[in-house]
Amino acid sequence: MRDDEENRRITLAEVAQKAGVSLSTVSKVLNGRQDVSPRTRSKVESLLEAHSYRRTTRAAGEAPLIELVFHELDSVWSMELIRGVENLAKAHHASVVLTESGTRHAPAADWIEGVLQRRPIGVVLVFSSLPDEVKQQLGSRSIPFVIVDPAGDPEPDVPSVGSANWSGGVAATRHLVDLGHRRIGIITGPEDVLCSLARLDGYRSALGMAGVPVDPALIRFGDFHVEGGYARALELLRLPDRPTAVFAGSDLQALGVLEAARVCGLRVPEDLSVVGYDDVVIARWSSPALTTVHQPLRQMGEEAAQMLLRLRAGEHSVTRLELATSLVVRNSTAPPPEKPAPASSPPSARDAV
Repeated sequence: MRDDEENRRITLAEVAQKAGVSLSTVSKVLNGRQDVSPRTRSKVESLLEAHSYRRTTRAAGEAPLIELVFHELDSVWSMELIRGVENLAKAHHASVVLTESGTRHAPAADWIEGVLQRRPIGVVLVFSSLPDEVKQQLGSRSIPFVIVDPAGDPEPDVPSVGSANWSGGVAATRHLVDLGHRRIGIITGPEDVLCSLARLDGYRSALGMAGVPVDPALIRFGDFHVEGGYARALELLRLPDRPTAVFAGSDLQALGVLEAARVCGLRVPEDLSVVGYDDVVIARWSSPALTTVHQPLRQMGEEAAQMLLRLRAGEHSVTRLELATSLVVRNSTAPPPEKPAPASSPPSARDAV
């Protein structure tokens, strides 16, 4: 009982008295109800945070749910993360609810209201970070959260699971260098996403270690999707001194590169080698089967859910877990041709893809 009192430190009735509001108003704030003014909500939130109020037991209406939040659910790798979280949830007799909200950096402002009403046992977010006020609101309701981090670098105090993006970039590029390629293009992800920059840094480092100059003309920023990979690959393949190999920052972008090569009359891997990133299921079924960097997405989901359950149980484990990546060599890479074949111009109708 002493631990419970230490954790709570203040009763809801005392919060209501200090805030000059009714007990029902404090309850509405705790439960994410909308019929509370922003000023009153802020005052109550501040008092809950200042006095380190925490719920120590699950309320009767709280569902055994783990909420998994993405900024988009249409990407192939999202399914791998979902399976990982579901594996752990099922083993602990919990269900998973999926939410799509916000941008790749943070969920939308109104997301917190919904999650406070749903009151899950915890939240796994596929974002770079969370605003401080959202962290406080989740903390005051004893809703732990973990960020799965293929797309950023959370603050040191934020529990997160990521992967070795720099090492993955090094492995992909070194593989191409070892095959004999010197004109190696890269289509990484968005320029404002740290994993894109980490993979690009790995590419630059591998070239530097091999004594190969970095040519800025061979660097492109994509969007992790097929269309972006296709468009950026056309730019690279139309260069007067085109690359003999392309490292794509996602398997989806790599599929776009394969299509761009096809419409330009180039054979993979005879005329152009292609390396992807993620190792999602479609990588092994592409034609040719895709050499790629395996990012342990399902394991990342499992580890994030496990970390969440430890936090829920009051265990304070490591706040940052980074999993290793590895190169998977298939059929889309080979030594460069002695004399690179020129790329033909694709039909104009394909340029609009």
